[in-house]
Amino acid sequence: MINAKDLFHKISYLQYPLMLIGLYYAVLPYIVGFDTLWDNLNNLLIFMGLGISFSTLQDTTKVQNEASRRIWENPKKGKTFLTFMSVATLVFIVLGLIGYLASPHEVLQELSFGLIVLGIGFMGMVKSAVEMFENHRKDRPSLQE
Repeated sequence: MINAKDLFHKISYLQYPLMLIGLYYAVLPYIVGFDTLWDNLNNLLIFMGLGISFSTLQDTTKVQNEASRRIWENPKKGKTFLTFMSVATLVFIVLGLIGYLASPHEVLQELSFGLIVLGIGFMGMVKSAVEMFENHRKDRPSLQE
């Protein structure tokens, strides 16, 4: 029987089709015209946010690529990247909430909803990034020693 942790790691692979759907909405205005740009942009934000949310279910004890390894093993780079991600998350959520609550325009409210979803996805990604940083940084003795 598969345990819950492995199940979530397998579910995390849904990030790829969700991000491909987001990419589809990014390219769609170039194919069919810019008449539906705002709807496509909103869908792009929503599907990217969902894809990022699913990506946070992957195993944080493993590094996906060499660039990630270089960031998470270096304390200075890791802290810088975590700060950048945290600020981006805050900006997405704050701008999304301001736009959603204060904008009289329906289009901006819809885009703001997409920003909120993206911000929530980033929030989960920041949590996973903190775990990655804790698991891989070189300046701290490993738990296995």
